[in-house]
Amino acid sequence: MLQKMLEKDRKRLKRKVHIRKRISGTAGRPRMTVTRSNRALSIQIVDDAKGHTLASASTLEKELRNIKVTVEGAGQLGEVLGKRLLEKNIKTVVFDRNGYLYHGVIKALADGTRKAGIQF
Repeated sequence: MLQKMLEKDRKRLKRKVHIRKRISGTAGRPRMTVTRSNRALSIQIVDDAKGHTLASASTLEKELRNIKVTVEGAGQLGEVLGKRLLEKNIKTVVFDRNGYLYHGVIKALADGTRKAGIQF
């Protein structure tokens, strides 16, 4: 069982490296990266040129702890992040799924962010 988990994580990291070769964020169009676990979901908006995090949202934050890591919860978290980005006048981002497959929670998070008015 441990071997299966290590293999699954190795494949995700391989996909991540392949994606990150082509994607980088700039000040005009920062990178939106997702980190997912069974307990938490977090999103960061990163300007790779300067190496700064411009905005973030996580289910570990005090006011967002009631959001679960489900499809519905990911949509809510995406909308929260979208509102935070619009307050900072960021309207377009590059989506970095961080090696995760684009379905389920990751897709719902992207759709929730689009629903808030962010383009990518």
